[in-house]
Amino acid sequence: MSCIRFNTPAQRKQMRAMAPAMLTAEQAATLHPAPDITESKIARLRLLATNTNPKIRESVASSLNTPEDLFVTLATDSDEGVRACVARNESVPCDVLRSLVADPSERVRGFLALNFFVPADTMEQLAHDQSDTVRGLVQWKTDVAAV
Repeated sequence: MSCIRFNTPAQRKQMRAMAPAMLTAEQAATLHPAPDITESKIARLRLLATNTNPKIRESVASSLNTPEDLFVTLATDSDEGVRACVARNESVPCDVLRSLVADPSERVRGFLALNFFVPADTMEQLAHDQSDTVRGLVQWKTDVAAV
């Protein structure tokens, strides 16, 4: 028996007619609002930021609600993945992003180069990075922004 499905033109027409309409981001946010940021949520982020599992610390570094002092701490985490999550997070303060420009990890600097909230002076430093990959990402982002 074959797993291939052959739909008739009438069946395809009916499936298109019954397909759900795509929602805009604003419509989806209205239908499914995010819960309020509470003190208990911030306390949970603080607790998770100290977890021994780097994947859990990565989740804190990726959160848009992480307090600034935790971003400062996570930017110096021993795990490259945690620092990479800080580098690509759009809610990280500029000074914390600047501190990652000299990170020993090409991966961290690469994610930093792709973050559209990185200050111009940091992007200028990344444009002269020792890594061809990082310099290439800076150039790619510059080209995309120019379009």
